[in-house]
Amino acid sequence: MSGLWCVVPAAGRGARVGGDIPKQYLPLAGRPLILHTLDRLGSHPGIAGLMVVLGANDGLWPGLTELHGKPVHTVLGGAERCDSVLAGLRGLPADVAGHDFVLVHDAARPCVRKADIARLIAQGAAAGGGLLGAPLRDTLKRANADGRSEVTEPRDHRWRAFTPQMFRRAELERALQSAATQGVVVSDEAMAMEKSGFSPFLVEGAEDNIKVTTPADFALAEFLLEKTL
Repeated sequence: MSGLWCVVPAAGRGARVGGDIPKQYLPLAGRPLILHTLDRLGSHPGIAGLMVVLGANDGLWPGLTELHGKPVHTVLGGAERCDSVLAGLRGLPADVAGHDFVLVHDAARPCVRKADIARLIAQGAAAGGGLLGAPLRDTLKRANADGRSEVTEPRDHRWRAFTPQMFRRAELERALQSAATQGVVVSDEAMAMEKSGFSPFLVEGAEDNIKVTTPADFALAEFLLEKTL
């Protein structure tokens, strides 16, 4: 398989971090979080180019057009993550065919391991599409409205979903458009594909592929960056 393009939705603000600066531009180990993520993706030999989806009036984007000798394109996103991913897919170069696989990766996951990306590309392509994740190992509780543990849920066959996720361009576009037409806000690409009748393949990846969500996550991500190449 030739190199894949990777869509990176970066139009959100990361409200749980707080502040006036979107979290993807907050400093992590001396430079904006998103640059660590793009560097990790762009340096992978299996990735041919990056499509970064930006929010309207984004004045913080550094204007990258190339990274590690690979093209970096941008397009404006939408109100929800799924809208931004759809915009990114539609903005891909014309030579990315409908049957070609594409990756989608969260801008706030800078610690993804290159070996996991390679495993996803190999296993996901063989299975017709898939995503990185990890089996649920903790005991799972369901809380009531008062924040008290109400019941212990079974954890068999339950996984935490990560990114990248990998699907064929046309199939993912149709799945996301179908969800949007039905008024369904999907939380990730695999959910859109599931609703369109697909069963994405789960590829186990390292659990340190964290999504930076809260202020405390920045310190953990900085610790992990040097250990997750």
